[in-house]
Amino acid sequence: MRPLEIFLTAAVGLAVAVVAIRWLRRRAWARLVWAVAGVAALVQIASEGARWQLWPAYALAAGFLVAWLLSLSTMRRAGSPGRVVTGIGVVLLVIALAVSVALPVALPVFGFPAPPGPYGIGTATYQWTENRPELFTAARSDRRRLMARVWYPTARHVPGPRAPYIPHADVVTPALARLAGFPSYMLAQLRYVTTNAVPSAPPAPGRFPVLIYLTGLNGFPASSTFQVEPLVARGYVVVGLDQPGVSAVTRFPDGRVVTGLPRDRIQPLIDQSTEPRRPAPTLNGTPLPNGVIPYFGADVPIAVDRLTALNRTDRLLAGRLDLSRLGVFGVSLGSLDTGEACRLDPRVRACLAMDSAQAADVVRAGLKQPTMFITRDAATMRLERSRTGGWSEHSIALALNTMSSVYRRLPRAGYLVQVPGMFHPDFTDLPMWTPAAPVLGLTGPYGTAHGHATVNAYTQAFFDTHLRGHPSPLLTGPSPRFPGVRIQVRH
Repeated sequence: MRPLEIFLTAAVGLAVAVVAIRWLRRRAWARLVWAVAGVAALVQIASEGARWQLWPAYALAAGFLVAWLLSLSTMRRAGSPGRVVTGIGVVLLVIALAVSVALPVALPVFGFPAPPGPYGIGTATYQWTENRPELFTAARSDRRRLMARVWYPTARHVPGPRAPYIPHADVVTPALARLAGFPSYMLAQLRYVTTNAVPSAPPAPGRFPVLIYLTGLNGFPASSTFQVEPLVARGYVVVGLDQPGVSAVTRFPDGRVVTGLPRDRIQPLIDQSTEPRRPAPTLNGTPLPNGVIPYFGADVPIAVDRLTALNRTDRLLAGRLDLSRLGVFGVSLGSLDTGEACRLDPRVRACLAMDSAQAADVVRAGLKQPTMFITRDAATMRLERSRTGGWSEHSIALALNTMSSVYRRLPRAGYLVQVPGMFHPDFTDLPMWTPAAPVLGLTGPYGTAHGHATVNAYTQAFFDTHLRGHPSPLLTGPSPRFPGVRIQVRH
């Protein structure tokens, strides 16, 4: 909870105590607490912003403020309520107070710890247009457009307001909630979450390796901020692509939005890429015999072209991007897209794919770049299925077998990392959204914090080794730092 939220709930709690405890009611200052509760609500709304999880607290605070104003009247009641009525009132107040505390704690406005490293973090956003039809809109004349959120190294303690976790959250969070099957307001608190990045901050001097990040289905470019920010703090530029059809919703500067498809409509198009079948599915009248992954993967070469131009002419980042040291990483659907992008573009020098099957054409053709897969074992996937569903035996076998197949045929360095006990959401920020994540099956027994630390360590070791020429002992075999992690290495 934010500071003024804590103050508000404490003030409301004290006001409830004044009603419930007789000796407090007799204090001269007791009724003044009711006024404090009301004022606390007004100050919190004005300073931090209202959110629906606090509506019970706001209602209590308003009621206490009205009670305080009435207490100033010279009018006196003929009698007072009996013990039964008073007792019922106190019970209802306590229940309302409990809800007032539980809701904002269960769905908090959380924060990201400052990542270690010699650099601070700046961020900027770009729009790129491709000369390809846009498959995820109905108009055949539409061209494919991407939004790119770029994070880059700055001075360590650059001043300035911190960037929001989700820009245009008023559009994005309702789409996230609806696609997950929740009411549109359920994730509204995410609009108040900020990151460690400063918009348009001056970049640090030097040229930095570039990593393109690809999010999972119905995600958004910052959905793995736990992984992105530590990379930037260590001297990488990270480019999060906002791909229509992948993201929950993509909003463009002209106000136009492209909303992601429900899972039952997009999943057959994804499955066609891993296990092609006839007849081929179609999307807005376009047949996709190889599924949708080749379409998504082709966004990356276009992004590399745009980054090359940006490195020549952009007022902020010109000369800062070292595209001779280029990597791609992604999770879930983004992992499928990562494999495809690495197959398509030889300019990519290192590929990191996390926790998904690989497309049939990637399995067939193989990859040429150093590649790391990070995933779990079958037993962990079955455990996740028992708690939250999904992960059929077929999907488990497909994911593990296709990753292993690509790994075994790598002509250069390769790594197959398994982290038993990590669930699929642990590869993203999602478990940070609520402390109830373990109860909801959003995090495995390995633990989110431990999982994030593990993923970050192997991510940084991989890219440091293959883009910077700084070999890491973490990639040579099992490590005492992470004794539960299983790693296979190809040289």
